[in-house]
Amino acid sequence: MANKRFKRLPSGRIQYHGETFAGFNKPKRAPKGSKKKFVVLGKEGDKIKKVGYGHRDYSDFTKHKNPKRRANFRARHNCKTAKDKTTARYWACKKLW
Repeated sequence: MANKRFKRLPSGRIQYHGETFAGFNKPKRAPKGSKKKFVVLGKEGDKIKKVGYGHRDYSDFTKHKNPKRRANFRARHNCKTAKDKTTARYWACKKLW
């Protein structure tokens, strides 16, 4: 692993800028006090980036289950073309909507 900003711990977890993640592309709840709902250590090829997504105070499809709201969100954010795992759009489309 060429990137020096992270290190693999003996437990298999990854430490990135002092924050511990279960692995690459595995979302976890954002810490209290954060505006974001989830955070993930996104990896696409050699590119690694910490991505926060979802507003903590807003509802999403996992809560309200309203198909019309889901369709509107997915159309507005063009979720069909969200492919880059280092963007909040990709994770919001995949996990929240």
